[in-house]
Amino acid sequence: MKRKIGTRWMILAFIVLGTVINYIDRNALGVLAPQLKTELNFTTEQYSYVVGAFQFCYALMQPLAGYVTDLIGLKAGYAFFALVWGIAAALHGFAGNWQAMAFFRGLLGISEAAALPSGVKTASLWFPSHERAIATGWVTTGTSIGAMIAPPLVIWLSLTWGWKAAFVVTGLLGVILSFIWLRWYNNPEHHPRLGAEERAYILDGQAPEQKREKPSVKRVIAKRKFWGIAAARFLTEPAWQTFSFWIPLYMINSKGMDIKQFALFAWLPFLLADVGSILSGYMAAFFNGKFKMTRVNSRIAGVGVGAICMIGPGLIGLFSSPIMAIILFSIGGFAHQMISSLLYALTTDTFEKRDVATATGSAGMVGWLGGMCFSLVIGQLASVIGYEPLFVCLSLFDMTAFIVILVVLGERKQSRTVRLHTATGAVEESFDRP
Repeated sequence: MKRKIGTRWMILAFIVLGTVINYIDRNALGVLAPQLKTELNFTTEQYSYVVGAFQFCYALMQPLAGYVTDLIGLKAGYAFFALVWGIAAALHGFAGNWQAMAFFRGLLGISEAAALPSGVKTASLWFPSHERAIATGWVTTGTSIGAMIAPPLVIWLSLTWGWKAAFVVTGLLGVILSFIWLRWYNNPEHHPRLGAEERAYILDGQAPEQKREKPSVKRVIAKRKFWGIAAARFLTEPAWQTFSFWIPLYMINSKGMDIKQFALFAWLPFLLADVGSILSGYMAAFFNGKFKMTRVNSRIAGVGVGAICMIGPGLIGLFSSPIMAIILFSIGGFAHQMISSLLYALTTDTFEKRDVATATGSAGMVGWLGGMCFSLVIGQLASVIGYEPLFVCLSLFDMTAFIVILVVLGERKQSRTVRLHTATGAVEESFDRP
């Protein structure tokens, strides 16, 4: 059937926009951190607690948010969580001390936890299996686009109307998103704008639906491959959270930039992260076609490329130039988002549609706990040993994550069924059923 660019790409564009807003709201704190340390009079250690409040609540909520989204459906679930995260983000503008900021930050973490599970579920529902790596790559571009837009937007709002207005305005974007999604979204089976040809193309390219069952956390965590993905998320997530929450403080306090200079360059790591997100799906397709790798192995190969590139941030301590630090952070952003996108794609390969958001959220919980632990370590050690040795740890973590994925999910040989599917172009999908 001829591939049509239609409604599924419009849906994908909207979920990417939602992820952009999610990450603008999330990254506003990191952008304003140097100013807030003065305005609210808190230390680097106390700032790590504010960051940790978000990370802890986000981590614990991800499995529940994913489960709720699977249970009540993508339409209602995403609209509800977007409404709450928009309100929570706006409330940051009313914090009078670091404790209040930590409370609002925790509320934001609870509500934002549904964003990426919802995005991955959208890719699972709206795309045939052979397009999902590309679709999830585009979903994760929203994280880096949002992080890229946040510094100039938030700094401009803060310089124009004050830091309180910066939080309120960006928070309202989530509220608006919620109402538009609720009004416009439907699943492929019922979407009024989806033509019969494209609907058939989407549904025929997916694995047959199992009997209708509720999503199950027990079914998810019983799979060995889930723990491989979760371990990789635990090891790789500290990098992205370090880029999101600690780069502003590092560049201003350690590299001598002021807030306006930082705004000029802060978007670069996240622009390269976008490239990594987009390239990840096409790279997996290249490995699949050029080297006749299985779909799973082609995605693991892409993770390996990203892990090698993550050496970049580990080299920051060798250079004194702030521009060189931004360049190496940019290489790290590219590498991390390539890895992250392919881990999400591997999740859609491993789990049935009914469990995709639950699995994504559960692995995300493990990942964000890793990020939280590392942020608390930064808060304790950055003023003692400096940031640079900690950046070396990020490189080592990602190399280890690649080894874990290769050992746990790697396919030792290609089955005859997969070879036939590859040769004929027919759609295939396998699940790791225990």
